[in-house]
Amino acid sequence: LQVVRDQISHCTVKLRQTTGLMEYCLEVIKENDPSGFLQISDALIRRVHLTEDQWGKGTLTPRMTTDFDLNLDNAPLLQSIHQLDFVQMKVSSPVPAPPILQLEECCTHNNSATLSWKQPPLSTVQVEGYILELDDGNGGQFREVYVGKETMCTVDGLHFNSTYSARVKAFNKSGVSPYSKTLVLQTSEDTQAEEQTLPFPVPLERSQLRRMSPFSSTLNLQPSFSGRSYFELRSSPHQLSLHSSLQSLNSAGELSTSGVCLLVFAWFSFDPSSAHADIIFSNDNLTVTCNSYDDRVVLGKTGFSKGLHYWELSIDRYDNHPDPAFGVARIDVLKDAMLGKDDKAWAMYVDNNRSWFMHNNSHTNRTEGGITKGATVGVLLDLTRRTLTFSINEDQQGPVAFENLEGLFFPAVSLNRNVQV
Repeated sequence: LQVVRDQISHCTVKLRQTTGLMEYCLEVIKENDPSGFLQISDALIRRVHLTEDQWGKGTLTPRMTTDFDLNLDNAPLLQSIHQLDFVQMKVSSPVPAPPILQLEECCTHNNSATLSWKQPPLSTVQVEGYILELDDGNGGQFREVYVGKETMCTVDGLHFNSTYSARVKAFNKSGVSPYSKTLVLQTSEDTQAEEQTLPFPVPLERSQLRRMSPFSSTLNLQPSFSGRSYFELRSSPHQLSLHSSLQSLNSAGELSTSGVCLLVFAWFSFDPSSAHADIIFSNDNLTVTCNSYDDRVVLGKTGFSKGLHYWELSIDRYDNHPDPAFGVARIDVLKDAMLGKDDKAWAMYVDNNRSWFMHNNSHTNRTEGGITKGATVGVLLDLTRRTLTFSINEDQQGPVAFENLEGLFFPAVSLNRNVQV
C-alpha cells in the first residue's frame, strides 16, 4: 500500500508541474512581441517533449499489481472455536400431531354417523385442515369422506346394521400427521326393513308369483274362500315397505289374520357436492340435466358395498339422439367425460337405436334397442354375486354387463344438455 501511495504522490507532483508548464505556454502565446516569442519558442518545445517523454516512460506505469497476496492466520480462531461448548435445542416438529377422537361426542343415528375430534392440548403446531376417512362397512379400504377445517362431521347414507371404522388425520403446509386411533361405529338396525313371513291359509297352488322382467315381479293372491284383505304402506326416513294382511275364515269357521311384507324400497337423490359444475339440479335433486354439450357426470348420494340394489331412471327429455350413460362409479371418477371412460366407472351408454357397455374406455356387447323420451333405464347392482346388469323399460339389455365387482359403488349418470333424467 505504501508503494501505491508513493506513486500517487509522484503522479500528483508531475501533474502539478505539467499544469504549470501549460499555463506558462499559454502566457507566452499571448505575447505581442514576435521577436520575444521566437527567442523562447525552441526552449518551450524541448521542455514540452521532455515532459511528454517522462509521462510515457514510467510515471503512469503501475508499480504494484491489483492482486494482493494475503496470508490469514486462523489458528487463534480455531483454538477459540474448540474451546466452545455447544448446546442443541430441540425444535418442535412442523407437522401436526395426530388428532384425538372425542368419544363422548361421537355417535350413530339410523344410518348416519357423527364424529368429533380435536388437537392434543399441548400441541402448538398450526393445523390447516383435517381428513376424515371411513371404510366401506365391510372391512374394506378406507376412503376420504371429509376434508376441511371443521372438527365435527356427520356422514349420511351408510348401511343399516353395519360396522364401520373411522380415523382422522391433520395436515398443514409442512405435511400430514399420523392417523388418530381407529374408532369402530355400529349403525342402527332398521326395523322397518325386516321381512316378515307368517302362515297364510291360502292354498299354495292359488298363490302365483308372476315374473314381469328380470327386475320386477308381482305376487297374485287368489284365495279360494271368502274373507277380506287390505294393504298397508309403512315408511321410514330411508325405506318404504308394502305390507298385506288377509282376514279369512278357514274350514273350521275360525277367523285368522296373517300378513307378509311384499316389497321393500330404499331411495336416494343425486349429490350436488360431488357433481360437475355444469350439472343442473331440480325437483329436490331427483332430476338432473346439463348446460354443456359435453358429457358431465353426477353421482348418487348413497354408496353401496354389499347387498342387492336396483334403481330406475326415467328419461324426461331426449333431443338430437345423444348418448347418456348409466351405471356405477367410485367417488373419485372423472366428472368431465362420459361415464366409463376411466377405470373408476362401469356403465352402459345408449342412443335411440343401440347400447354398449363401457369400462376403462373399452366398449363391449353392442345390443340393439335404445331409449326415447319416457323410457326407463334400470340398473341392478348385485354385490352378493358381484355383477352389474342393465334394463330398458324393464327388459334386460344385453347379457350381464360386468362381473367381479367389489368395493364401494355410487349410482352414476353422464349426460349433456340434450338429456334430462
